[in-house]
Amino acid sequence: MTDIYRKLNEASQDGLPVCLCVVIETKGAVPRHAGCKMLVYPDGRTYGSVGGGQVENETVDAALRALKTGQPEILRYTLDPNHPTAVGVCGGDVTVYIEPQSVRPVLLILGAGHVGRSVAKFGQMLDFRVIVSDDRADLCTSAHIPGEVEFLPILMEEIPAHLEINEQIYIVGVTRGSDVDVAGLPAILEYTPAYIGLIGSLKRWGTTKRSLLDKGVAKDKIDLIKSPIGIDIEAETPDEIAISILAEVIQARNS
Repeated sequence: MTDIYRKLNEASQDGLPVCLCVVIETKGAVPRHAGCKMLVYPDGRTYGSVGGGQVENETVDAALRALKTGQPEILRYTLDPNHPTAVGVCGGDVTVYIEPQSVRPVLLILGAGHVGRSVAKFGQMLDFRVIVSDDRADLCTSAHIPGEVEFLPILMEEIPAHLEINEQIYIVGVTRGSDVDVAGLPAILEYTPAYIGLIGSLKRWGTTKRSLLDKGVAKDKIDLIKSPIGIDIEAETPDEIAISILAEVIQARNS
């Protein structure tokens, strides 16, 4: 049992979503007693057990759904072979509680210029795990962007090799130009983040979109991108622009 909590703590430290599944009640003949626990990871891996067989298969499926919705759930199974919804033949009943463990959502900022720096500043205040990436290594430093910030001083197209792009990641693209976006976005768009937006005018976005299509990026992937980024509040300064961007990110997160 101690190992379960150790694994749970490791996932928390690594910022990895995981779902805790606990047998909270049993009746009659069942494969596992109350208190048995299992962890389910986003890729379907498990640690521990709530009984094996179909009970465990259905619990894993429910846990994977819970990792996406963030909502806990109570599952009730019968193992009475005479019941039409039976998931086993032992004869008893099992109740399993599944609870997705919350992790800090990741704010991945593409671009460490003035706006990127402001987005990182306010992102920390909103309790995001803030990661800034820019191929200009001299800008990816705590001297330039202070606080609890992680840095990826690499090309945008290299990011997926260093960071898992998943539904816990909100991507803010505030790079220095369309050419940077066109070179790096195809690798990012191989995955599905919770949100992705790009800074720039409608003209810049039009140029970027056409170039991505010419490179063979699927239109449905490109349509995931919100551009111009941010809620229209007539923002002008880097801080004002950052606030407009993060307002849109919060809107996406809460919906």
